Amino acid sequence: MLRIKRDDKVMLIAGKDKGKTGKVIKVSLQDQSVVVENLNLVKKAVKKSDQYPNGGFIEMEKPVHISNVMLIDPRTNKPTRTRTSVLKDGSKLRVSVKSGETI
Repeated sequence: MLRIKRDDKVMLIAGKDKGKTGKVIKVSLQDQSVVVENLNLVKKAVKKSDQYPNGGFIEMEKPVHISNVMLIDPRTNKPTRTRTSVLKDGSKLRVSVKSGETI
């Protein structure tokens, strides 16, 4: 089971945006990285094209290694570790270590 999934609210714990929170847009299993909305922004030069008719510089989100983000506890709005809980029917749930609430 994945520790972090798309649309989770996470906090960066390392890097230039340390301490900021955002929503996960994309999770890459091969690279073990996540893309977080409006965090780890970089400027990229683009040529004129149909998508960018003026060209120039755009700001885009770059991936962050999955070890550099922590899930936000829904009850306390603070970063927390997660634990996996297995139900009687065999399904798994992610549970916050701090509050014990399911995520």
